[in-house]
Parts: sequence; structure tokens; C-alpha cells
Amino acid sequence: MSEPRPSVRRRRLATLLTRLREEAGKTPEEAAERIGCHRSRISRIENARLGLSLGELRDLLTFYGVDDPRYVDELCSLARRGNERGWVQRLGVAMPSYADYIDYEQTASYIRSYQPMLVAGLLQTADYARALFRASPVRMPPHRVDELVTVRMQRQEVLAGGRAPHVCVIEGEGALRGQVGGPKVMQAQLEHLQAMAEAVDLQVLPFRAGAHAGVMGSFVLFSFPTPAFSDVVCIEHRTGTLYLETPEETDVYTLTFDSLRSAALSPSESLDLITRIKQEL
Repeated sequence: MSEPRPSVRRRRLATLLTRLREEAGKTPEEAAERIGCHRSRISRIENARLGLSLGELRDLLTFYGVDDPRYVDELCSLARRGNERGWVQRLGVAMPSYADYIDYEQTASYIRSYQPMLVAGLLQTADYARALFRASPVRMPPHRVDELVTVRMQRQEVLAGGRAPHVCVIEGEGALRGQVGGPKVMQAQLEHLQAMAEAVDLQVLPFRAGAHAGVMGSFVLFSFPTPAFSDVVCIEHRTGTLYLETPEETDVYTLTFDSLRSAALSPSESLDLITRIKQEL
């Protein structure tokens, strides 16, 4: 039996520990000697295959020269939650890459989403989402479609409450004019977008924008409240999700999103366009 996939939290902690060790100029052998273990255990910790105690973590951080108490506390909190599985993992209805996506979505403080052809998942109605799943070339039984719709609706709970992330969504005009599910479903979806514009920053990139920075397609950019965590760019494709985390990669998408915001209609103009499209249905 294969080992369970490490949680996003454990993988992020492993990445940070590896980076901190390398920046401190320490070898895995030296780290192992510090906490009294074999080198292979350090390798498994840095590969996110094995956790470590809070005492070991604090000892390693001291060895690596990390003396900021807030930073140490943040990493200890991450270690304590390293084995937690998100609600979607507990449901067991989503592929691992999608479960990771939802984990990022649930822990981000700032979400920027560009969707040229589809309504963003956090803003979809159940009927719209169901129509999308039914259109998949991979045929799914009705109960599977219902499960996926349930997951998508549950994801939207992140927008409620005092810890909701700041969400900015840029929808392409094509996403608003494509009649997913038919005119009635689409009309209800457009009405939902109008209502959600009170909770998120919503802009529309009109057809008349011509050539623009988003011609390569959709993406979502997550930022987190902990400074130690780098931004993450998510690019969905047919069989999963590509994650980009290096600053060189995420900076390009930050610039791309900023450029798209400048090219898009203002929030009030975007709502006017949504109203006109809804009236045309």
C-alpha cells in the first residue's frame, strides 16, 4: 500500500525547513546530529514524508539561526497542524491536486482569479456547476456529479465569516455570454454574480479589450497571511492542476493580473455589462 499523500501544510513546512537549512549553510548530516537522529530522517522530514516534534523543530530553527519569535511560532503552528486533512480529503471525493487547491483556497488571505471563459468556482451557482460537470468528456454517474457539486458549493463557505479572504475576480466577457446550462441557468448565474459583487471585487474584461496580458488562459493566484509562505499560482488543466511557487514565476502572474485589472471595466461598468447581457437572454 502506498503512503498517503502528505498534507499541504506538511509539504510547505518541509520546503521551508530545507530552505532555512541551506541558507544557514548546514548539511543534512549536521542537522541530524543536532537533533540526534540518522541523516535519512532529515531527508524524510524535508521530503514531507515524516513529521517532527515541536522540540525538534525549535532546536533545528535555533541551529539555523532563526530567532524571530513570531516566525518560530508560525512554523510551530504549521507543524502542529501538519497531519490535519482538509474537509475535502475527509470526504474523499476529489483527486489530490484538487484537494490541494481547496486547501490553498481555505488558508489564503488574498485570492486573485482570472477566468476568461468560465465563471470562477467560488461564484458559481449549483445549476451552473452541475452543467459543467455533465459536459465533461469523461462520463460520470449522477451521484458523482452530485458529490462534485456539493464540494463546489461547500468551497464557497470560505467567503462567509470574519476570516474571509479578500477576493478579486476578473471574468472575461465570454464567460458571461456562454449559455452554460441554457438561458435560465445562465440568467440565474448572472443574477448571482450581481449579488456576489458585494462580497468580492468583480471586474469584466470586455471583448473590445483586444490583445491583453491574459491571452494564455485562466489562473488563480493565492497569497497567505504568513510572510514565510510564498504566493502560489494555480493553473488548472484537463487532468489536474499545475502549481507554481517560485518568486520568478509568481511575480509574472502578479504583473499579469495587475495588467488585466487595468484593461478590465470598472466594477460599476462591469455590473452594467452583466445587466445588459442578462436582459439579452
